[in-house]
Amino acid sequence: MGQDVSVVGVGMTPMSRRDLDPSSMARQVVAEALADAGLGPSEVGLVVLANALGGRLCDQGCIRGQAWLRGAGLGTAAVVNVDNSCAGGSSALHLGTMAAQSGGSPVLVVGVEKMWTGDRAATLAGIEDGLPADDRHALRTRLDNDSGSILMALNASWVRHQVEARSTTVEDVAATAAKARRQASQNPLAQFPTAVTAEEVLASPAVVAPLTRLMCSSFTDGAAAVVLTGGSAHGSPRITASVLRSGTGDMDYHDRLTETAEVAWKEAAVGPGDVDVVELHDATSAEELWALEALGFFAAGEAGPATRQGRTSASGAGPYVNPSGGLVGRGHPLGATGLCQVVEVVTQLRGRAGARQRPDSAVGVAVNTGGILAGRDAALVAVHVLEAR
Repeated sequence: MGQDVSVVGVGMTPMSRRDLDPSSMARQVVAEALADAGLGPSEVGLVVLANALGGRLCDQGCIRGQAWLRGAGLGTAAVVNVDNSCAGGSSALHLGTMAAQSGGSPVLVVGVEKMWTGDRAATLAGIEDGLPADDRHALRTRLDNDSGSILMALNASWVRHQVEARSTTVEDVAATAAKARRQASQNPLAQFPTAVTAEEVLASPAVVAPLTRLMCSSFTDGAAAVVLTGGSAHGSPRITASVLRSGTGDMDYHDRLTETAEVAWKEAAVGPGDVDVVELHDATSAEELWALEALGFFAAGEAGPATRQGRTSASGAGPYVNPSGGLVGRGHPLGATGLCQVVEVVTQLRGRAGARQRPDSAVGVAVNTGGILAGRDAALVAVHVLEAR
């Protein structure tokens, strides 16, 4: 990847609040991340801000970063705005990483999303902007359902394939959701602070069968920020791979995960067996299981039993998966999610995660996806590998 890039500061809002506007959230995490890095706002050379729904929901269609970060003291630092659906945060991180490699001033990467506005239909429409317009119309016809979400209907079709062809069971999915909520209950910033049982997951209302409410991520308000510098910084994790791939519609979503991860493993000179902590894109708990298999952590059909056996928890023998609670437990503020993942990985690699800490974590991975093409391919897959110093 060239010159080392260090993550020297991180910040994240609580995901359980609905009373803050995008500007308040963005300025909060910027202040936290800069304080963590020991830097002043005037030292930042570039800001990259990710957001997906500001145009639809917050009356800010353009220059979102410039508008929302007024008063943050950043002076004339250039602000670049990124909209890449659920993968906006990781896309912004990739751009920030490339900028930091130049060795100039520190780079500030911010993700912020306001999803709770009281207009559920508008939020769903904004989420579904992550599909090309012609795909949206075709999927609405094919996947019409009472939940109102064609993306959850698409996810449900993937679950049915997992059950029929990959030996995953609905009980595996329920156990995975319970794990997410249990880990979220140890994260003071998580959207859902209360643990639930697998039985409660199965008994929760159906979204699109076989998915239940507690197996699915929810609307979330939140923001996260990281500060990057070129070169080594003592005690700061370094990014050893930053790999993005956009699908074309000619490959299955999960095959695209495999393709992208293989490039990242090579770039970072590690493999799945070297990873201590992984934050991955669990829009549903079933997706956590299939993603683990696609990324090479488990063979087909083995992630569910491994999760039920505790192998993906803090004390397990496998990778520690979604210690933050993931999208299902921590929350899924679209444009900020990729950065929320990185904040958790950095916290684990620093050994500062408190009750949810896995001791001696040295290698962490953040896997974020955004958008769907042709109802089967990922519009973007991002894999970031980080290593402790």
